[in-house]
Amino acid sequence: MHLLEASHITKQYDGRTIIRDICIHLDKGELVSLLGISGSGKTTLFQILSGLVSPEEGKVLLNGEEVTGIPGKISYMFQKDLLLPHKKIIDNVTLPLVLKGKKKKEARQEAAPLFPVFGLEGTEYMYPAQISGGMRQRAAFLRTYLSATEAALLDEPFSALDMITKGQMHEWYLDIMQKINLSTLLITHDIDEAILLSDRIYLLTGSPGIIENELKIDRPRSDRSGFELTDEFLEYKRRIMGALK
Repeated sequence: MHLLEASHITKQYDGRTIIRDICIHLDKGELVSLLGISGSGKTTLFQILSGLVSPEEGKVLLNGEEVTGIPGKISYMFQKDLLLPHKKIIDNVTLPLVLKGKKKKEARQEAAPLFPVFGLEGTEYMYPAQISGGMRQRAAFLRTYLSATEAALLDEPFSALDMITKGQMHEWYLDIMQKINLSTLLITHDIDEAILLSDRIYLLTGSPGIIENELKIDRPRSDRSGFELTDEFLEYKRRIMGALK
């Protein structure tokens, strides 16, 4: 049984089909990327997986239970960190807990032990404007983790970072996934990022968007230091670029 599964998903807006007959899955411990050009329906699919939007056809399963159209079951992190500037970091990350009915003090106590795990120790009572872009993303990741389940949907979370910070965040995120037993489905436009991070890559192409290719990255995630400089990496990149064209 898959951790998360989209089965034959089709979605239309104003009579126009955006995505058609999408079947993808995420297993425990995996990082799977959804790669495609702008307008291919990646964000629409994520909105359906997270329960924010219902499809015309198909269903979403979490641990075998149907969760189609039910929000709050699967964590969803948007492209921007969306931290509230007037709230301290600890109150930003605990917002999902408060919205679920926990008192502010209780929510803070639950989140506090995770700050060192997420590399945020010392930022608890700072404001978003007082920390770096990379630290803001870590705070957004922690808020996403606290919001729901063992599966996380990330919509281009690294795209706003500079190249050096992005590389550091890639390493950090792979490490944190292991520490907290998190599984991830990632939207990206960045082919290099998808190859470096993923166990598998789905290619979403066409209009309406369909899944025509699935690529497995055979090298273990724990053995990818310098991977982008190898012929193996370039061959994966050629295959993806050819499929997307």
